[in-house]
Amino acid sequence: MRITVQEAPFDLGAEANAFAAGHTDMGAIVTFTGVVRDLPDDPLVAMEIEHYPGMTEAALTEIATRAQERWHLGDVLVIHRYGRLTPGETIMMVATAAPHRRDAFEAAEYLMDFLKSRAPFWKREITANGASEWVEAKDTDEDALSRW
Repeated sequence: MRITVQEAPFDLGAEANAFAAGHTDMGAIVTFTGVVRDLPDDPLVAMEIEHYPGMTEAALTEIATRAQERWHLGDVLVIHRYGRLTPGETIMMVATAAPHRRDAFEAAEYLMDFLKSRAPFWKREITANGASEWVEAKDTDEDALSRW
């Protein structure tokens, strides 16, 4: 398991290839990448993501450990960025390796749902018109947790 919280951009292809290369005994590798998206009504200039070092890594490790306990996984990768990001930049990446695809897909979905709703990150959107708002949790994100 590798958990990384970093300010610097990461190379999605290089990370995915490196993760897959070490798992010749796994039949499935699933990856997901979150990207900063623009807002439909007011273009986004930036998203600022804050976290508490140490606490954030511990929370991500706990979420990933629960996934490993629940599904038959060979490995888990979580990369999450912080700092000022602009539309099109990668925010995070999840990768799971498992002998079979069902475990890899379900574990990746679990990780994405819990990272979205329970990871201690705070996001603020800054728009072209000068508005700056903290992103609130969405009911749909909370509802997604109920299936787990």
